[in-house]
Amino acid sequence: MTTSPWIKRFHPAPQAPTRLVFFPHAGGSATSFFAASRALAPEVDVLALQYPGRQDRLAERPVEDMGTLVDRVTEELMPWTDRPLTLFGHSMGSSVAYEVALRLEEKGMPPLGLFASGRAAPRVPVTRRLHLADDDELIRHLGELSGTDSQLLADESLLRMVLPALRGDYRVLETHRPEPDRSLSCPVVALCGDADPVVDPADVALWERHTSVSFRMRVLTGGHFFLDAHLPVVVREVHDHIAAATAR
Repeated sequence: MTTSPWIKRFHPAPQAPTRLVFFPHAGGSATSFFAASRALAPEVDVLALQYPGRQDRLAERPVEDMGTLVDRVTEELMPWTDRPLTLFGHSMGSSVAYEVALRLEEKGMPPLGLFASGRAAPRVPVTRRLHLADDDELIRHLGELSGTDSQLLADESLLRMVLPALRGDYRVLETHRPEPDRSLSCPVVALCGDADPVVDPADVALWERHTSVSFRMRVLTGGHFFLDAHLPVVVREVHDHIAAATAR
């Protein structure tokens, strides 16, 4: 496979029969899925997306439009579609993964499934306008999510470096208007934290209306970044889903 700045493959598993693609949260990076990649390999070949404007792509301008982002991600994933793909997004990543899944289905390559984690369903309107907030308000919001690295919040110079990517990601989310009645032809698994300050489990449950096949939801203990504390559970969910999907 050709290398791409968009895709990180921390633990290559060339013999794995399927691949899983991780889509990060707003302001997040591919490395947030390093531990999950290690846990899933070598049974699953894991790809993690790295958007412009962060880490090794810090000098690049963040993408601020959902259509542009989804088109580019879909293009970057095409060389990896020689094996079935499962898509896993967290927070903003769930929205991007959903739109990419729709694109893949249009191309005749439906994914094995979509994991939508920590994100309300597309039919739930986005009312916040954080991309218009000043830096101090964005920083306060990060603190409220209680999942951002405390060292990052304490290092103002580092924090200021990541704010453009965060603001760009919020612009992607808050200016996008998904078609409320579109549904996937692949299964959807929704995950959320029972104490998430920004995502209501009732809104997560509405993902059921975005698939024409099976839907399953699991509520785990924790806040917006509940995945960090439940890695073994999440890995098992992924393994079980892929096994069932390939058996079908």
